[in-house]
Amino acid sequence: MQHLTTMASLEPVHTAALLALAEQIKSEWRNGDRLPLLAGHVLTQVFEKPSLRTRVSFEAAMQQLGGSSIFLSAADAGLNGRESVADVARVLGGYSDVIVLRTFRQDLIDEFARFASCPVVNGLSDDDHPCQALTDLFTMREACGPLEGLTLAYVGDGNNVARSLAIACAHLGVAFRIAAPEGYQLDPKLFAEIQARIPAADLAAVDDPHAAVKGANVVYTDVWASMGQESEKDVRAKAFKAYQVNASLMKTAGKQAKFMHCLPARRGLEVTDDVMESPQSIVFQQAENRMHVAKAVLVRLIQGVEPGTRVVSPDHRRVAGT
Repeated sequence: MQHLTTMASLEPVHTAALLALAEQIKSEWRNGDRLPLLAGHVLTQVFEKPSLRTRVSFEAAMQQLGGSSIFLSAADAGLNGRESVADVARVLGGYSDVIVLRTFRQDLIDEFARFASCPVVNGLSDDDHPCQALTDLFTMREACGPLEGLTLAYVGDGNNVARSLAIACAHLGVAFRIAAPEGYQLDPKLFAEIQARIPAADLAAVDDPHAAVKGANVVYTDVWASMGQESEKDVRAKAFKAYQVNASLMKTAGKQAKFMHCLPARRGLEVTDDVMESPQSIVFQQAENRMHVAKAVLVRLIQGVEPGTRVVSPDHRRVAGT
């Protein structure tokens, strides 16, 4: 695991190891044992899109691990045409121990990974959101117990989050159901690609949101119009009207179902206020976990920790988790 450019760039063993590492680091952090695992290391973040959770979770993660963080807009970094992507990647790679990118185009992240001399992380692209999917499965395990055999029902647009979740669920034995209107479903080729790699993957796409959520352990949704799709918001609101996560849909899912949303939420559109604020909602636990998973990603990439390896502090006198 040299970079984290897409969810598909991970093997199932790496996905499981990242969640285990996040659990270890979060447990130590909650117990007040905050080891400076990345003291002296530098994180650089370059964003084309605005962000709350991605930016702050990575900055907080790096600072709590003893490192430092630099933030650049795309214009600051010269990605507005002032320099080539390859040149920017080479320069930032020389200053940084890890680079997090939040972009529109996936190929910009892929190009950075080719030319930067340090690990590159996809903090979001139009195609993929691996850090979010890792966080979601981590949170699902905290709330619901061992993941294998559980069901996640995603209601809404077949977007970057849905794509990453489908892959992450397959990696960890979680059944994935998606309900989306015609024209907004996941590409069937994605399911075929996942099952070619993981034949036991349990994946299904349906039209009826009530059929998707029945008996699910988690009901998940996202905004209907993502950044860059603002001009489509009225059309999308009409298309997705029947796909709102509300009290009726959660009743179909059952009392055991937790509600998740990657945020920001458009309350009154994809989800109602009563669901967001209900005892079944774990969206803010999910949001906090972005930081703990970010720590695992940073430690894994910078320290080169292999699956099953204990994490050692810089002075080598302490081992996290012991």
